[in-house]
Amino acid sequence: MTLSQPDLSQKSSVEQSQPLSSSRLTAWYRPTFSPEHGVYVILLVSFLTGAAAAQHWTLATTLALICAFAGFQAEHPFVLQIKQRRSWKPRFLLWGGVYSGIALGLAAYLYLQTPQLLWLYVGAIVAFGMDAISVFYRQQKSIANELLTFAAVCLAAPLAYMATTGTWTVTLLGLWGLNTLFFSSAIFTVKLRKPKTASLHPALLYHSIATVMVGVLWYSGWLSAIAALSFGIVLLKFGLILGWQDWYRTAPIQRVALLETSSALLFLAIVSISLLPAKL
Repeated sequence: MTLSQPDLSQKSSVEQSQPLSSSRLTAWYRPTFSPEHGVYVILLVSFLTGAAAAQHWTLATTLALICAFAGFQAEHPFVLQIKQRRSWKPRFLLWGGVYSGIALGLAAYLYLQTPQLLWLYVGAIVAFGMDAISVFYRQQKSIANELLTFAAVCLAAPLAYMATTGTWTVTLLGLWGLNTLFFSSAIFTVKLRKPKTASLHPALLYHSIATVMVGVLWYSGWLSAIAALSFGIVLLKFGLILGWQDWYRTAPIQRVALLETSSALLFLAIVSISLLPAKL
């Protein structure tokens, strides 16, 4: 290189570093969103069954939906931060704090309107804490933790009802239990796609126990007959999976998601019909 030739390599390296540094700055402001698309379906369907039980939609219902969504989104960045172990990621802390702030603020407002919501909040916080512990010990995908997580998400059903009506009824336990048992089926069917967890025994055992539990909820008067029969969708889906195991194990995940979403929407339709008043 002569004196008459500028150091183009230095200039290009500086120019290249500028977009890199700017992208790192903008990363701070990029919101985090949970990639668990199936949980969005569970959250929305559970919430809508609760709203159907309330039989009307108010401002409090909308706020409860935002609260539930923000609470679910808050879990994702905190889980990512826990997985970092010793390093701190400002983006995860920032958006975890933003989502938590929205959820807690709306939860506090709804609590002032309906103090009975405190019990739901306690359940959700306990589930979040246990999920965090499971993540720390790398047990997030264990069956026990996934059952706990699905049960916590399905609290959206009683949340919608209580926020809308300001009251509590024992049949909400039946509605919450039905949602939890219905959606938890996917925990066992999806594991059939993985060689390490492809055994049919856990899935057969779960669906047998879940069917009995739905029957108990109906017999106790916590579920109507039509609502209880909606669990038959899960049994039908499981039967189809058993009949076409080879297809199910190798099918693209998009088709599996379509199967789960379709069954969830059919479940929502039947449960909503079962919750209609005797006279319109």
